Amino acid sequence: MRYPKRTRRRPVPNRTLRLAAAALLVATTVAACGGDDDSAEAGGPKAPATIPTLTNDPLTLSFIWFEWPPAQTLEDFANAEYTKDRPNVTIKVNTVPNANWHDAMFTQFAARKTDFDIAILDSQHIGEAVTNGNILDITDFVKENIDVSAYNPYLLAAYGQFPQAETGQRDENASLYGLPLLGDTWTMIYRKDLIGEQPPKTWDEMIAAAEKCQTENPGVSGLAFHQANGSDAAAVTYNTVNGVYGGNLWNAKDRKIEGVLNDQAGHEAMDILVNKMKPLTAKGSGNWFIDEVNAAVAQGKACIAFQWIAASGGLLDPKQSTLGTTRDEILQKLGFATLPTQKTDLVPLGGMGMHISAYAPEAQQAEALNFMKWFEQADVQKKWAAAGGVPARTDALQSPEFLNASPFNKVYADSVPRMRDMWNVPEYARLVDIENTNVNAALNGAKSPKQALDDIAREQQKILDSSGKKGGAGL
Repeated sequence: MRYPKRTRRRPVPNRTLRLAAAALLVATTVAACGGDDDSAEAGGPKAPATIPTLTNDPLTLSFIWFEWPPAQTLEDFANAEYTKDRPNVTIKVNTVPNANWHDAMFTQFAARKTDFDIAILDSQHIGEAVTNGNILDITDFVKENIDVSAYNPYLLAAYGQFPQAETGQRDENASLYGLPLLGDTWTMIYRKDLIGEQPPKTWDEMIAAAEKCQTENPGVSGLAFHQANGSDAAAVTYNTVNGVYGGNLWNAKDRKIEGVLNDQAGHEAMDILVNKMKPLTAKGSGNWFIDEVNAAVAQGKACIAFQWIAASGGLLDPKQSTLGTTRDEILQKLGFATLPTQKTDLVPLGGMGMHISAYAPEAQQAEALNFMKWFEQADVQKKWAAAGGVPARTDALQSPEFLNASPFNKVYADSVPRMRDMWNVPEYARLVDIENTNVNAALNGAKSPKQALDDIAREQQKILDSSGKKGGAGL
């Protein structure tokens, strides 16, 4: 993905931080109760099928996201393109550090008052927001305004549906609470000049190639990947390895984690991650995330790396890289490929959707609906792709505007049928914290791989059992 040079960034205003602080006790209480709200308000109000009359007065439509290049890309793109139709509207994308993203939104939701009109939620955040009545139900609006047949059904479900369907399936009777904003998955980045033009095809071959490259190139680590105990960094890494080695995160129907996650395949995956992959990483990389992996690649310090596609654009910028003085020179050394397969071909689902705050003023809610309708049009999605976005519409994914924009865009298009998500349940935030903490502990030697995985399974099962809910969804 290509991003414009970042000359500014709008942090979340102080009032947001004050609201967050004021709501912290409320949010903590909600989390302690499982993030659920069984009141009549649960599920959120419904958006109208028809967009209400829009104001002609000056209006700011505010988003909240975490700090990374796509946030600036969205703001620049929307202010350049959406304002052609709506010149009285200014788009403002406020950002927070990734580690604070969830709390910055949900503390305001808990206070029933938000500084933002559109929340950009991870797919796994939707359940918590829906059960607490924080976002609008846009099912009727989608039926009237969005061509749902234009999307891979899994993407439409992942970024908006609750309860979630099983992987690759969409339940047309389920409600929709959001629409895709940015698609994403991991790409394997490899040094063509060090390991060869052709990328490894299997995970075992990848590990062997990384080990050989590290041995032959002192000062260059074989692998670079996310290991941090924050956001979903370490958890996504383990879940990815778990998937390709045939493991499962849970039995969604029975809400069963213990005995499923930590079965034979799960333990094999954890052993491979800790005992075969970790030794090929740089010293001190135990808390690496997006920026650190990018730095290792750009500085020529990694043979093979794994990174979110949406965070990879800067790797082609000569000002940020030691691998070449031009984009073409860098591309002579860097290759981008879909993830290797092993027992399966699964890859992690990334990306986010747009969701309208139930507490935004009516004028902003109407504008948000209009923005969504505009953004999801075929021609706009192609422009979004050309500007550096990762679209979700199939026609945009297959368009020259997208496929020719960056060398890793075809990786995303080819990866869509292979995607697997995490648990899309209201308890997500607590489940991912447990996994991050324990995977990070295993990677840094504080726990054995077996102990870490067994602890994850046991602690996550307690969370699900304590919620008292039946059924599940999401993988």
